[in-house]
Amino acid sequence: MAQYLIQKSSFEGLFNLLKDSGKTVVAPLLRNGKVIYGATERFADIRTDFIQTAQSVKEVAFPRAETLFGYKKEKDSVILKDFDPSDVPEIVVWGVRPCDAMGMIPLKAIFNWDYKDQLFNARMDRITVIGFSCRNADESCFCTSVGGNPGSTEGSDILFTALGDNGDYLAEVMTPKGMAIVEMNGGLFNETHGTAGKEKYLADVPVKFDREKVRERLMAFFTSDVWLEQSLRCLGCGACAFVCPTCACFDIQDEAHGKNGTRIRCWDSCGFSLFTQHTSGHNPREVQSQRWRQRLLHKFSYMPERLTVYGCTGCGRCSRACPADMNILEHLISIQEVQK
Repeated sequence: MAQYLIQKSSFEGLFNLLKDSGKTVVAPLLRNGKVIYGATERFADIRTDFIQTAQSVKEVAFPRAETLFGYKKEKDSVILKDFDPSDVPEIVVWGVRPCDAMGMIPLKAIFNWDYKDQLFNARMDRITVIGFSCRNADESCFCTSVGGNPGSTEGSDILFTALGDNGDYLAEVMTPKGMAIVEMNGGLFNETHGTAGKEKYLADVPVKFDREKVRERLMAFFTSDVWLEQSLRCLGCGACAFVCPTCACFDIQDEAHGKNGTRIRCWDSCGFSLFTQHTSGHNPREVQSQRWRQRLLHKFSYMPERLTVYGCTGCGRCSRACPADMNILEHLISIQEVQK
């Protein structure tokens, strides 16, 4: 890791240099009253006055719908148009919160577990993550309970931290991608040899539960009534999965129009009633309590066991987005404390 100082007034110049180099810059923007990630040509449109964006940054690497291949039927053959990695653009994601950047790590593990996913890896190879530490948090934030913190560098190529209100930012450069940006724009960065006590400038996010204790207790609670109690309000709408930075369930759909067709990968959710339904009609998770149990066990038991990473970064989006006020933080705390 290398450390530099950069002035807040230099960020617009850095943004313009990245844009002018041919990279697509994706950043937090205000759309219909919500802050979401989107491509932008103007630095002035980037928002910084938010605790968390409405949706996660995962869509840049794992689009909600993407074409795996296309085909065209001809008289004696089928012409196949496969995914071409060279079509993937160079993207810089600007303004990512540490919990979102951290979410890239579970995604990498998922898409490289039993085989290496060509589409996901091609996108990740062309993505540079510029993170910004959190100066503020709310009651839904719990990154410190799942191994993160408001100034975590995990998943970021460069992490910027505001050092007070004087305009100085600490730049922690974590990867060759990040260093390439520093070298391309070296006049904006001044080398430093200390973190200048960045911790005192970060949001205060108290630890709310012990994730290892939760993990140990989950399997013992497999047949517990706690799942029914927690899931009574769940509508099975999937909002929690769609805003989550680590959820990676997907479905494969074929769309045909005459002699032309495409195969599409699209987001799905283990909270949907049809997610596990077999062709026979049998559904091994036929009620919502079983689906809620699967969601928590997947994130806090199965993923740590199989992939050595947790499937939650503590961003709190699922609680903010839930129309029925389901709160994963409260449920995790109750699993740690409740008796079987």
